[in-house]
Amino acid sequence: MAKNIKIIIATHKPHFMPSDPMYLPLHVGKEGKEDIGYQGDNVGENISLKNPYFCELTGLYWAWKNLTVDYIGLIHYRRFFSVKSYSARKNSPLETLYLTGKEADNLLSQYDVIVPSKRHYYIETLYSHYTNTLYAEHLDVTREIIAEMCNEFLGSFDTVMKQRSGYMFNMFIMSKALVDNYCAWLFPILFELEKRIPAEQYSAFHARFYGRVSELLFNVWLKHHTETQPLKIKAIPFVYGEKINWLKKGTAFLMAKFFGKKYEKSF
Repeated sequence: MAKNIKIIIATHKPHFMPSDPMYLPLHVGKEGKEDIGYQGDNVGENISLKNPYFCELTGLYWAWKNLTVDYIGLIHYRRFFSVKSYSARKNSPLETLYLTGKEADNLLSQYDVIVPSKRHYYIETLYSHYTNTLYAEHLDVTREIIAEMCNEFLGSFDTVMKQRSGYMFNMFIMSKALVDNYCAWLFPILFELEKRIPAEQYSAFHARFYGRVSELLFNVWLKHHTETQPLKIKAIPFVYGEKINWLKKGTAFLMAKFFGKKYEKSF
């Protein structure tokens, strides 16, 4: 019997959306915004108003609190999971590439967690990359919170910060039980971080740091969980829903690394 899987696609604007019923386009930050025809994250129990700071996490929170399914996935309108060949991913239109319900069902019959292929930084650790491009206090205060609230995760946090690669972009598919476990751990940390470092002191770009910190915290949670209760993890490719300017992205990375120039916009 097919699994009951729902993958939410976090978006704030109209965009291509797969016709496969496994997908649920979700208008994140919907509260107070014009309707764009998608399910909003502002019904039921929600934190929709935090979207300018929490990014796609307002969608994850909504799914956690309001969906009754066996598996929950999170992706972004700019990135879709795909198991198609490298050649296809490079040359075929997005409409033919996204992960199908049948493919997801097959993967989840073999693995506990589906994640995107690791992002490798090579000349940076996850900590140094974050602190070069954004602000170190975000991670330093997060570490203090973990030490106070869930000290057993501290070793995993320190190990992940020293890694030169990680599962980024807040993309995953896993059972609702694992989502419950993850979110019940993640959101209290972020809400405490919000109290200690208010977003209002930053520009609109930098104010979104709670969402960025969560990308690293997902790796912390995953590492700790696999050490205490082993999980079968499968990394699969993803495709971009919009064109990426790799020259600008690479230049900004090197400017941050060698000249201390912080990121001031997304690429």
